[in-house]
Amino acid sequence: MMTAPSKDRQLERLLDDQIEPFLQQLQQAGYAQRTLRKKRTVVRAFARWAKTQRIGLDFVSESHISAFVARPPRRPEPHVRFELAVMRLFLEYLRREAGLPFPVRQSPDSPVSGLLRRYESYLRKDRGLAENSVHVYVPLVRDFLASQITANGSFEPHSWDTLSIRDFILRHTRKRSAEYVRLLATALRSFFRFLFMSGFLVRELARSVPRVCKYRGAVPPAFLAPEEIRRVLAATDRSTPTGRRDYAILLLLARLGLRAGEIVTLELRDIGWRKGEILIRGKGRVIDQLPLLRDVGQALALYLQKDRGVSSSRRIFLRRLAPRTGLAGPAAVGHIVRAALTRAGIRRSGRGAAHLFRHGLATRMIRHGASITEIAEVLRHRFQITTAAYSQVAFEALRGVAQPWPAMGGIR
Repeated sequence: MMTAPSKDRQLERLLDDQIEPFLQQLQQAGYAQRTLRKKRTVVRAFARWAKTQRIGLDFVSESHISAFVARPPRRPEPHVRFELAVMRLFLEYLRREAGLPFPVRQSPDSPVSGLLRRYESYLRKDRGLAENSVHVYVPLVRDFLASQITANGSFEPHSWDTLSIRDFILRHTRKRSAEYVRLLATALRSFFRFLFMSGFLVRELARSVPRVCKYRGAVPPAFLAPEEIRRVLAATDRSTPTGRRDYAILLLLARLGLRAGEIVTLELRDIGWRKGEILIRGKGRVIDQLPLLRDVGQALALYLQKDRGVSSSRRIFLRRLAPRTGLAGPAAVGHIVRAALTRAGIRRSGRGAAHLFRHGLATRMIRHGASITEIAEVLRHRFQITTAAYSQVAFEALRGVAQPWPAMGGIR
């Protein structure tokens, strides 16, 4: 019969020896010295508290961290949140480096989780979708599955029918944008095809998802004019590390028309300095080589030499704050662009802030006489019908072919 460890046994291994190695790992991850000093204060306080409670290294758990941050006297909420974040990092380090056991899962994965993992694998391996598309589809499908479990009390795909699918779509699209409705319908259609092809369903329910009308070319694409692009670039402070990083990102958007996701995935090996080329991993896993323009190359070289620093990540653009890893995703580039537009005093509504530069590049090209084929090649469109939308921005050329408006009694 096992007995509980004695208080003296619990103190065989103390926490003090783990503090400095923990902080050294954080320093290697790019945390600033000022931040490290604050974290050292917290973990030392926890080590002292653990001694008073006679808790040794081998017995530290989440409950001890909760008790530590809730100890008297009461502290401001921001301070408590900071202590909690530091202690979670410390506990993760102890489990990884000091042999502290990881928590045991209380229950096996649910059928829904397993199905979603198979669906993700299908999107990546069988369909070849970009990561950004996977991150859009999976949460929408997860919402659908959660709603069906709530309604039926269990996970029963064979009980789904056209009526339940349409009810879900109607409930979840009230007061939502047309783009959200389109993405939801597309994700569900993709999911039902996967279920049918994988044998989970004997019926093809993809046809039960109503199609969302989206009139191609109904609205001219929003873009930044050349003067606005100059203002955005001029308003970026290149005297700071963050400003130099953001300036290089904005130049890639403005000069090469890259997508936000393509910038996030750029790696150090993708720049061919001697050949003057840059490798782009585009949509549909297509790899293209573009010329490394002089000003773009200079901005990248300055950022890499002065500001990027040492990191285990091979991504070109890193987070400003520790841990020094690659940007989280395309949304991070969008945030950089929106901040740059605000500094330049330019207002644009809607999604896709980074695409404003891409649209601006296409607009400049078509107004300088470039053909649709040439623009499609620069923007790396697979279908020229996608590029044809930019013909709407050639307003002066369109006026030349427009028919006169009929007057009363016929055309005069």
